[in-house]
Amino acid sequence: MRYGLLACLLTSATLLSGCTEGVLDPKGPIAMAELKILINALGIMLAIVIPVIVAIVSFAIWFRATNERARYRPDFIYSGRLELLVWSIPAMTVLLVGGVAWIGAHELDPPKAIDAGVKPVHVQVVSLDWKWLFIYPEQGIASVNRLVVPVDAPIRFELTSSGVMNSFFVPQLGSQIYTMSGMTTHLYLKADQVGSYPGFSAMFSGDGFSDMRFNVDAVTDDRFAQWVRQARDTGAVLDRQSYAELVKPSIAVTPRSYRSVASDLFGSIVDAAMATQQAGQDVCLTSQRAER
Repeated sequence: MRYGLLACLLTSATLLSGCTEGVLDPKGPIAMAELKILINALGIMLAIVIPVIVAIVSFAIWFRATNERARYRPDFIYSGRLELLVWSIPAMTVLLVGGVAWIGAHELDPPKAIDAGVKPVHVQVVSLDWKWLFIYPEQGIASVNRLVVPVDAPIRFELTSSGVMNSFFVPQLGSQIYTMSGMTTHLYLKADQVGSYPGFSAMFSGDGFSDMRFNVDAVTDDRFAQWVRQARDTGAVLDRQSYAELVKPSIAVTPRSYRSVASDLFGSIVDAAMATQQAGQDVCLTSQRAER
């Protein structure tokens, strides 16, 4: 008995050791709310799973061949009470889990602003092959594979893709969201604690997918202002020519910053993708008309 309990404790410790830097270790209000939904849904599901497991073991023990008190009823076909029990509990579980997920999903709608009493920091995100570009339009700087944000301040994201669809995800801050070419998605996040949190693409996008990672550094306001000043004093200029070089596929790109950014670069990236898509649609329509 002692060794069995020790084995259970060691197994639990091993399994829980992987819970850091993930959804079970939230560092912001969105991730914390998502964890609450996960725990609530798990508790509701365990309310049916555990009784079922107990019932299976109990039935196996009671109806064993050596138990002479168990009634053998080979002609038993139907019981209304059993049917009501068997179907009502799963139906109730589905309704409860669905209700928790539905209400939580609406409360955590990605474009919904976070009320924190301070002005949100605006960050424009572009997923490239295979790296992340972060543009700070209000500060006039940009960075690659590194996102620096002030702690306790909401971050207002605008996201798009330069090519294939990707998925922006910072597990400890919450809310995975897709980036799509020619489209803009919106997301609000906030970090409650100073620290460095890993982010990555949660959708396969080609050869360099596994290295498409970045760090979110949540720092104090003074450190954020210092980083902005440092970025403005160093690095290259991100104009349309340097962006054309950056957009070329590359793997395991070292984080770097740009001291200035071309005016409305993010908007031109979205518009260019939309124009390319429209041109492709026009070619398809022309081909279809020619075939007719």
